[in-house]
Amino acid sequence: MSVNMLDTFIKPMHREGIKFVAIFAAVTLVLFAIEEVLGWIGVGLTIWCYYFFRDPERVTPDRPDLIVSPADGIVSLIEPAVPPAELGMPDVPLTRVSVFMSVFNCHINRAPVAGKVQAVAYRPGKFFNASLDKASADNERNSLCIRMDDGRDLAVVQIAGLVARRIVCFVKSGDGLETGERFGLIRFGSRLDVYLPEGVDPMVRIGQTMVAGETVLAELKPPVAQSTPV
Repeated sequence: MSVNMLDTFIKPMHREGIKFVAIFAAVTLVLFAIEEVLGWIGVGLTIWCYYFFRDPERVTPDRPDLIVSPADGIVSLIEPAVPPAELGMPDVPLTRVSVFMSVFNCHINRAPVAGKVQAVAYRPGKFFNASLDKASADNERNSLCIRMDDGRDLAVVQIAGLVARRIVCFVKSGDGLETGERFGLIRFGSRLDVYLPEGVDPMVRIGQTMVAGETVLAELKPPVAQSTPV
């Protein structure tokens, strides 16, 4: 199988972007009617809008014991934190890895692990810069709890940012997900938080560039066996 060089530059667009590109294109026609220079600026913005909603194929590592990044972007925070209360998970701090997406990143969100969606919880909120620590607690968010085959839960949270005003989630409670499968997107700049299962350490560092569905975030260790009283 050969690689088509054109495919490295031209990516398919997600259907969520169609109406936005149409709006940008319509405005561009109006700008051309006003002034040619303004029209060409509109062309550039329309191409950017198409690029923002790009939906490239990704090659997910073929290992069930890996957690992959749910988003393109930069690791902005790694710290202990309690998962969102609305998910109903234990009130115990877990390692939270935050991936910040700029307006130039691909914004399709992908499942970090395979499993069954136990809960999907949306909570309205504010729109602070998504790179700030307080964005996890104060910003608009949509949280998922995914239960893996071994019974452990992993939380992944879509967080709106300073510009983002629309979180889109494609799945509901009870749905099954494969590692790297698309589960949502956030429009125009945002952040994804992953709460790793207890005892799992991240394999990434702050400032590292992430590729959704491909970059390994952590390696799952076998769950700790509970000792049985004699």
